Amino acid sequence: MEIRPHRTINRKKTKKIKVGNVSVGGDSQISVQSMTNTLTTNIKETIKQIHLLEESGADIVRVSCPDESSTKALKDIVKEVKVPIVADIHFHYKRAIEAAKMGASCLRINPGNIGSKDRVLEVVKAAKDNNCSIRIGVNAGSLDKNLLEKYKEPCPDALVESAMYNVKLLEDNEFFNFKISVKSSDVFLTVKSYKKLSEICEYPLHLGITEAGGLLSGSIRSSIGIGQLLMDGIGDTIRVSLSSDPVDEIKSGFEILKSLGIRSRGVNIISCPSCARQAFPVIETVKELEKKLSHVKKPITLSIIGCVVNGPGEAAQTEIGLTGGGQDSNLLYLSGIPHTKVASSKIIDKVVQLVEEKVKEKNN
Repeated sequence: MEIRPHRTINRKKTKKIKVGNVSVGGDSQISVQSMTNTLTTNIKETIKQIHLLEESGADIVRVSCPDESSTKALKDIVKEVKVPIVADIHFHYKRAIEAAKMGASCLRINPGNIGSKDRVLEVVKAAKDNNCSIRIGVNAGSLDKNLLEKYKEPCPDALVESAMYNVKLLEDNEFFNFKISVKSSDVFLTVKSYKKLSEICEYPLHLGITEAGGLLSGSIRSSIGIGQLLMDGIGDTIRVSLSSDPVDEIKSGFEILKSLGIRSRGVNIISCPSCARQAFPVIETVKELEKKLSHVKKPITLSIIGCVVNGPGEAAQTEIGLTGGGQDSNLLYLSGIPHTKVASSKIIDKVVQLVEEKVKEKNN
């Protein structure tokens, strides 16, 4: 049993491309990305962080390549990880060529700062020769100076014009294995740019609000921007850019997809904010359950409600439900059916047990 949104999302059918072994666009599932923040030259720590991201559900991971030592490190990194690695390239087109040779699955280039047309073409050749995809990464903060002179400031027309100029550049050189992003730190500018681009472009779109901020503010800002676009059927892969642990980006990304009924992973806890009616400490209980159930990968819905006002109704829509009751007698439900009473002191252990049992059921 899963809660489904009342609105059906009609996702735009885009061209399907490959990023390593991950399909992006077309009928592929929307993928969730993050980026390492270790020094790429610290191969051991970078691999360790990528493994943590893989464990959290990351489909694709980006690695910054600011110098030749970093691109050389990719050769050892890609051997030790399962997810496709995107090489993040800025300014130095030679880094893109090196990264392609070292085993990157995708090259993220920002046309506004990669250099001349000839340099972009050399990057395209390296991508072709090494079976790499490309992300055209247009950013409001680093638009080509000619576009800034033309439009006076970053705006949707400027971002989309930059993207389409580079689309033509790749197409003219018979390269079609690419996706596009038109990001800004401004939610309104980002949403308008993606909507405009989606109307005229069939290539897969990578969504994100760039430089969104810290864990709380950045997650909220990203949810508003990315969520709007996804609800309109726009977007094939997402990254929530946070000044936080990269694992938080994956968690936030999945929460966005989960909230829209697009993709589920792990335990989805529906819980009340608590009030004077609560029969057990809801906030502390939910915090502890989030910790103890963070390892669960199978999608499971769980409701933790402090009293009988909304408890039974929420339990009817979740696989496991808990409703607070008087005299230390709280009621557990399985698929909306009353299952057993549980004392407040036993709630966490009992709920964890039921979730683990449900996981085993789903694995069989």
